[in-house]
Formats: sequence, structure tokens, C-alpha cells
Amino acid sequence: MIPVTSFAGKTVAVFGLGGSGLASCHALKAGGAEVIAADDNADNVAKAAQAGFMIADLRTVPWSNVVALVLAPGVPLTHPTPHWSALAAHEAGVEVIGDIELFCRERRRHVPDAPFVAITGTNGKSTTTALVAHLMREAGHDVQMGGNIGTAILSLEPPRKGRVHVIEMSSYQIDLTPSLDPTVGILLNVSPDHLDRHGTIEHYAAVKERLVASVQPQGTAVIGVDDIWSRAAADRIEQAGKDVVRVSVKRPLADGIWVDHGRIVRASGGARSEIADIGGIGSLRGRHNAQNAACASAAALALGVTRHILQDGLRSFPGLAHRMEQVGRKANVLFVNDSKGTNADATEKALSSFTDIFWIAGGKPKSGGIASLAELFPRVRKVYLIGEAAQDFAATLEDKVPYEITGTLETAVPVAARDAEASGLADAVVLLSPACASFDQFRNFEVRGDRFRELVRALPGVKPVT
Repeated sequence: MIPVTSFAGKTVAVFGLGGSGLASCHALKAGGAEVIAADDNADNVAKAAQAGFMIADLRTVPWSNVVALVLAPGVPLTHPTPHWSALAAHEAGVEVIGDIELFCRERRRHVPDAPFVAITGTNGKSTTTALVAHLMREAGHDVQMGGNIGTAILSLEPPRKGRVHVIEMSSYQIDLTPSLDPTVGILLNVSPDHLDRHGTIEHYAAVKERLVASVQPQGTAVIGVDDIWSRAAADRIEQAGKDVVRVSVKRPLADGIWVDHGRIVRASGGARSEIADIGGIGSLRGRHNAQNAACASAAALALGVTRHILQDGLRSFPGLAHRMEQVGRKANVLFVNDSKGTNADATEKALSSFTDIFWIAGGKPKSGGIASLAELFPRVRKVYLIGEAAQDFAATLEDKVPYEITGTLETAVPVAARDAEASGLADAVVLLSPACASFDQFRNFEVRGDRFRELVRALPGVKPVT
């Protein structure tokens, strides 16, 4: 845990008592603050009370005694309308911040030079965060990884000289972190997302840009420049005097890093050099993962990792569970768990990474279905449809791709495995990438992916991928 000493002897309100909110309560208390805890969820309130925190209705507390409101990132700050607790704090002149802001203040107060890598982007944040952490561990560093990837930042070990904090940040978290000042900031990409929380793409992009614009004076901003918003951000930040490393997976750059047929290449001052080779690395298949790898490599190099260690680290990266996770192989068949593919855009990345696919799809449908994936259907040998979306997906696939309505994952896996093995194809892939939410049959995508992994590994002759 990271004790938050910057509020010692003061009263801080915390609204939103899930994982990060409760961690904030503990960290503030450990640092000597008086904590007032609140939530609209009765179960969360009960957990906080059981942990010994003062519970209060923030509608009735005297705000003159409160110096800050720590707001959970899931609570609306501005759009569609500010949460009532944020409005009450603003009316009282009380600052509204998040848990990563508490971390930043502690780092700035005690060890401002402690390495801190912050990662954002519409897509690829979690993989890039995990990869940067992996590369830094391979280079021998003490690494703490958290934030939006799943571990509350204040649950990690405190900043200290030589310890690297690698933190995934959503736009919501950036909004609540005015003191953000990473050693290395990574902006992977920007595309329309979360507009219900940000109002416009312009506002959303501006929030994302703040992460890389705020790197420390001697720090590095790593920016993927394959979209118009990120390209413009790179230009503005460079004009402001910051060190900017541009990254592309679509085109060569005169100055920056790009991916050329599986090789990560850097150009500077007219000279070109190869940084690493990611060809054949199963955990980094696809253009999207090439971008993740290139940006992570740029960050690692900025922090002093050698090319030799970088190459070894890329090759040993296991990937993330449920994101094109290689869960097993039997003879000519590779089994891939992409349960995180909960919409067509996410599934497109998986389908474009393989040929000869035996595709398990379906679940609780999302708007748009899978019609947008039609140009990738030639890669698919057969589809196995599960869940509520089965009939709608079947209508889209009719006369285009052979399909079978299997209903459940338990039925789909052995049937797809049988067909893939019998195909005689050299590199057949049984791919779970549902293009749907899981909630019709599973509690969440993790449970769905775990069940797929169990079913695959129970098949005779399946061996883990090493």
C-alpha cells in the first residue's frame, strides 16, 4: 500500500467505494487523513463500514471541513451530467481528484525522479501496460503494475528510487489527475469511444492528449500517429519542447519508430536501425499488437533497456489472458482465447491475425452485429454460433460462410476442434472471439474465457503453448 501523507491531519471525502475507492480510503487513513466514505451502492458502503471507515451522506456533511473529494473513475465528472457529489464539491470550492492523483502527489513529494510510465489509448492499453512491465522486469527492475488494468494504484508498493510504476490510465482517470507527470507517457491511438462521458470526440481526444503532454521536462512522450487526433497531439507536444517519439504501423517515418514486415525500425537523422524483430511471436500477432510492441519498445528504450534485453523480453512475453491468448495446440490446430473480443471492432483484430479460422462467435448481441466483418469472412472456414446472437449472426453469414448453431461453448469447442483437426490444414485455428458480451451465459468475459480454456485443455492430446 502507498500511504497518502499529503493530506495528513485533514478531512478527505471519498465517493465510490469499489476496489480503487476502498484502496484510497486505506491509503489516506494510513497517511494520517480523516476519511469520510460514501457510495450510492449499499453493499459498498457496508464493506467500508466493516473496514472501520466513517460513513456519511455527502449531501449533509459540512463541506467547509473537507479539503478534497476523491472520486472513483466510474462516477461521472462532467458528462452526461456531473454526479451530485462532484457538483456539491465544486459548489463548496473543494477540489475533485482521483486515486492516481494521490499517487502523483506522493511521488512528487518524496521521490519525484522515481520512474513512472503512464499508458493510455482507445485500444491496446492493457496489453501495452503488461508488455512494458514485462520488459522492465526482464531488464532487472523492481516493477509495480496497476491502474485501469485491474489493481488499484494505491494498493501497490510506494514509489522509490529504481522502482518502476507502470500504470494504465483510462480517460476517466486522466480527467481526475491534474498533477500527472510521468517519466514516459504513451498515447497509443484515439478513436471515438466513451462519448457519453466526454460529449465529443474532440474533448475525449484532448483528455487523452493530456497524459503525454504532461510528461516531466526530461521525459518522453511516445505517441502512435496513425490517427488524426494523435498526430496533431504529437505536433503540439513537440512544439511545446517535449521529447516526442512517433510510432506508426502503417507507414515509414522519417523520424520515429515504425514496423516493417515484423521488424521494429527506428529512423533518426537520416539513419535507420532495427530495434527488434517481432515476427513469429504468437502473443504479438496482428497489426494492433505490432503497435503495442513498438510503443512498449520505445518506452523501454527511453528507460535505458538494451536492445538485446528488449528482444528477449518481447519473445518471452506471454500475452494477456482473454486477448488472443494461445491456450493450447493439438497437431495442426492452435486454440486461441479472445474472449475480450466483445464487439465487432475487437473481433476484427483477431480475425485479421489468422487464416483458416474455425470461429466460435455469439453471446449477448451488441448493435451492428458482425456485418462489418464481411471482408474477413474468406479467412473463416466455419463458424460455431452460441448464445442469444446465434440467429442474427446466422442471417449475416448465410451463403457466405458455413456455420453451425451449437448453442453453448461446451458444444462448440469439441465440434470446432474436430472440424479443424479433420481439415488437414497446416495452421488451423479454433478461435473464440465472440463479438458479443457474455452476459447471456456467463458473468463476464473472463469467466467465458476461463471456461473456453478449461474445455480446450480437457480435449485429448492438447498441449500447452510454450
